[in-house]
Amino acid sequence: MNAHVDFHSANTQALIDTRFTVPGMRCAGCIAKIERELPKVEGIEQARVNFSAKRVAIRHSAELNETDLTAALQRLGFESQRVADNPVGTDDGDTRRLLRAVAVAGFGMMNIMLLSVSIWSGAGGATRDLFHWLSAIIALPVIAYSGRPFFASALMALRFRRTNMDVPISIGVLLATGLSIYETSTGGGHAYFESAVMLLFFLLCGRALDATMRTRTRAGIGALLGRMGRSASVLQADGSTRRIVAEDLEPGMLVLVAAGEALAADGVVEEGQGAVDNAMLTGESAPESVVVGSEVHAGAINLFGPLHVRVTAVSGDTVLAEIARLMDDAGQSRSRYVRIADRASRLYAPAVHSLAALAFLGWMIAGAGWHQSLVIAIAVLIITCPCAMGLAVPAAQVVASGALIKRGLLVKDGSALERLAEVDVALFDKTGTLTLGAPRPDISGLDEQTRSIALGLAQASRHPLSLGLADALRAAGVQPAQVENVSEQGGHGLSGLWRDKLVSLGKPETTQDSMTSELRIGTSQHILRYTDPVRSDARSAIEQLKGLGIESRIVSGDRSRSVTDVANQLGLFAQAGASPQDKLAILETLSRAGHKPLMVGDGINDGPALAAAHASIAPGTASDASQQAADAVFIGERLAPVALAVSVAQQTMRIVRQNFTFAIGYNILAVPLALAGMVTPLIAAIAMSLSSLVVVGNSLRLARAGRDKP
Repeated sequence: MNAHVDFHSANTQALIDTRFTVPGMRCAGCIAKIERELPKVEGIEQARVNFSAKRVAIRHSAELNETDLTAALQRLGFESQRVADNPVGTDDGDTRRLLRAVAVAGFGMMNIMLLSVSIWSGAGGATRDLFHWLSAIIALPVIAYSGRPFFASALMALRFRRTNMDVPISIGVLLATGLSIYETSTGGGHAYFESAVMLLFFLLCGRALDATMRTRTRAGIGALLGRMGRSASVLQADGSTRRIVAEDLEPGMLVLVAAGEALAADGVVEEGQGAVDNAMLTGESAPESVVVGSEVHAGAINLFGPLHVRVTAVSGDTVLAEIARLMDDAGQSRSRYVRIADRASRLYAPAVHSLAALAFLGWMIAGAGWHQSLVIAIAVLIITCPCAMGLAVPAAQVVASGALIKRGLLVKDGSALERLAEVDVALFDKTGTLTLGAPRPDISGLDEQTRSIALGLAQASRHPLSLGLADALRAAGVQPAQVENVSEQGGHGLSGLWRDKLVSLGKPETTQDSMTSELRIGTSQHILRYTDPVRSDARSAIEQLKGLGIESRIVSGDRSRSVTDVANQLGLFAQAGASPQDKLAILETLSRAGHKPLMVGDGINDGPALAAAHASIAPGTASDASQQAADAVFIGERLAPVALAVSVAQQTMRIVRQNFTFAIGYNILAVPLALAGMVTPLIAAIAMSLSSLVVVGNSLRLARAGRDKP
């Protein structure tokens, strides 16, 4: 069970957190209803909605079981299903269904618009009636298929005597379709199939984007948990081993972890020594030495000899699983940010449909008759169709995202540009973010023969320092010497024979610096010092951010000395040794102080912070989990895309505000004309389309965004 035990401040009864998937949540009203009404149920203390993931986390007493909670949600009008422990999640088909609906609506819209061109051009009589019937033949199945997400949600809401955004949408589409059928069957001059299908198309585009982001969120957690070993070799009393899946491990078991194997559980080393790649927790590129008594964690990779590890925590209790939960919880906090278009449409759609109803009643009272009154009401609905309003944000976001892709930055979610435009402080991880994350040795003091011997040894190891040395030597054109009988011993390094001389490459005995290695050739000794170089344009990128009004800081899980060196180079304030929880606490403190922080990081340990920050960016070399958690990913060795992203985001939001100003101004002018009966449905449809084109044209100005930046 996905539960954490806590204790209520007022009593000693245990409280449990249980999570449910609630696909029927469609709008801010659904969020408010769940978070307001569920805590009124006896035994439920709190309900938190993760709207982007369509989940609800319920904190409740142990007396309530899954059935009780499901029933409580159902009484509010929401079907639900409990989420399993640390779910990696799979695509539940919602995204695919929405994309198919978008494709069908787009196909229908384009064909109906082509047929409508002839009618707009003056076709009449039998020709006009034929095109109307052809439009009906296309529109009716399209509306029936593509409108299902809205119709089903509206019916569910009405069944439980509540409303949501899909109710007025469904009414508008069905009313326009019904009048169009009537006009077509009676030989009327106007039909409005294109407006109904167009409305569905643009609304479905927004729904499909939301569903895609939910899938990416699940994939991010899946990539994180995928770092755990899938199975483990359990040592038996007779010394033999038995291979079992990770889910069957239990605390107290003794497991054998071979070189190159990922740990499947947290534990303590009872036998053996060597080093593990623990970058997913610390962000440190250098390996971490382990001896008897050292704690090791699920997901870490054993680099050298075999280790005997006593299991202390398994499955959902591991440190890696806790980071996954932190990512999910952080995503919930960020999901409360409602997009500008959502805020506008939440009030906009009910107001429009109310105006249409008032127009119908007003003209009926004035004696216009039901047909003319309904035509005027339909004209109000069509001319105020939220296409321009709906395009105000996504059109600008799509164009800006395309411009950024050409400059080496992929924005995964259009709404991230809105958040990026608001950031006022940037927190950078060190290793792999401000630096390249790859140890590079100084080989300038080695002669050609020594370099050749060093490569002959280094190429036989997967140790990060050996890999860095081998890459540097190959880049310098060095050919490896013939080193025989090469062997690797955990904690000591490589050794072999070259021309009957003993040669070795390993950790110096005279220093504890993990970024240093010693090459011995017979009796001669060479010390190799490694650095993790700062990105070449890091200082200029930070200066550009400063020019945009953004203060930069370093928050890293690395050792104090290495962090201080980078901070001094860049002139930044730094905090070293920060755990994932520490980074979250820093973000929370900044948020409480009114700041909107940008997090830039690459390690799995940065995942929760990337998810929790107001906006986040990861390099292309980052872990899968971090790339999934981040709002944007930049490629290459330059840090310039980070500053460019903020600059373009600010330009994008200026265009968005212009689009909204036009869309609102258009409606202020058009609605009174429609209410006065001065606009026919045909003119309303043309005006609506032109308003959308103006918004798109204004957004296309962003195609050149960032071209004048370095």
